[in-house]
Amino acid sequence: MKKTRNNHEDIYPAGPTYIRTVKAGDTLYISGTTARYSDSDGGPPMAQLRTVLDRITRIVAAEGGKPSDIVAMTTYLTNIADFWPIEGEQKEIWDEYFQGEWPTNAYVEVSALADPGLSVEITATAVLD
Repeated sequence: MKKTRNNHEDIYPAGPTYIRTVKAGDTLYISGTTARYSDSDGGPPMAQLRTVLDRITRIVAAEGGKPSDIVAMTTYLTNIADFWPIEGEQKEIWDEYFQGEWPTNAYVEVSALADPGLSVEITATAVLD
């Protein structure tokens, strides 16, 4: 099976020891995506979530997919209380990007992310048609 690696320099490039996406067949694996280097870096958690989902869905679109092609996510949070229960603004943001065609998702609280100003990081897998 052919594997294609893409750093998506124009959307959100990866760091020096990993690549932003690996496409294997029709499956696209997306590295942990944060709000780093954006206007929401260090900002409120919901602003960061919006940036992260925007980056992920733009990457999927650049690979020929759409948000409903995203089948799995893992959401890493530095404070799960900012995200649980899922309601209000957070629910509105998820609705905006997925419009009811939800991926699987696990919320995992972690002690820190790579940048101290970050509160959310998401990895994703998409199956492209």
